[in-house]
Amino acid sequence: MAGWVDTREPVLASVIALARELADPVRLTALQLLSAEGPHTLSQLSDVLGVSAPRMGNHLARLRAAGLVTVQRTGRHAVYRAASADIGDVLAALARYAHADLRIRPRRPAAPGDVAHTCYDHAAGLLGVTIFSTLVARGALRPLDDGELALGADTSALAELGVDPATLDARRRKLATACLDRVHRLPHLGGVLGAEVLGALLAGGLVEGQEGGRGLTVTARGVARLPALLPGLTLPPGSTG
Repeated sequence: MAGWVDTREPVLASVIALARELADPVRLTALQLLSAEGPHTLSQLSDVLGVSAPRMGNHLARLRAAGLVTVQRTGRHAVYRAASADIGDVLAALARYAHADLRIRPRRPAAPGDVAHTCYDHAAGLLGVTIFSTLVARGALRPLDDGELALGADTSALAELGVDPATLDARRRKLATACLDRVHRLPHLGGVLGAEVLGALLAGGLVEGQEGGRGLTVTARGVARLPALLPGLTLPPGSTG
């Protein structure tokens, strides 16, 4: 029988190989984007990550060789996808571990935007991530393939946030999408529904926009009500208005 640290053992070898690929920030972020948001072309990944196309291509080639992404040719474009939904679970677990570790050993002081800010027209930061996870956990949202979401069987969580699903108009844009949060590395809610949820929070006085920027301030009313609406939301001291 092989020893505990014999890298010929297939499970041990697979974990080591995965850790090796995730140790690079470009490959890690590319996998996080593909897992959370769905397919991207090389040029899309290159633009989002701010790296050159040749460099991005080299990293994607390594991920393909490791069996972590697949590629499909569509006309002149190569479209990349996460090879398995399981990798998304691994990446989410790592992100949650990192957040728990940072609460004990912070690497930098918390910034106001870490708690809440806007990403286009929807909420991001800890608030946005918690909205997404709460709606999925309570059955209001049902993840589909390729980063899109559909309304689930129980939309009561949306009603509690002040959103009526019957009024949503998804003719011009997607109803709901997963959007990778740059700070927390977990998905927050985009699309028509993401905009509606943020609008309801603003209208209800739970958050306020900050003039001249993308920051959002959780109000005293929000401090009182949001933890009941979003049980996973823990507001750091000094992060609210």
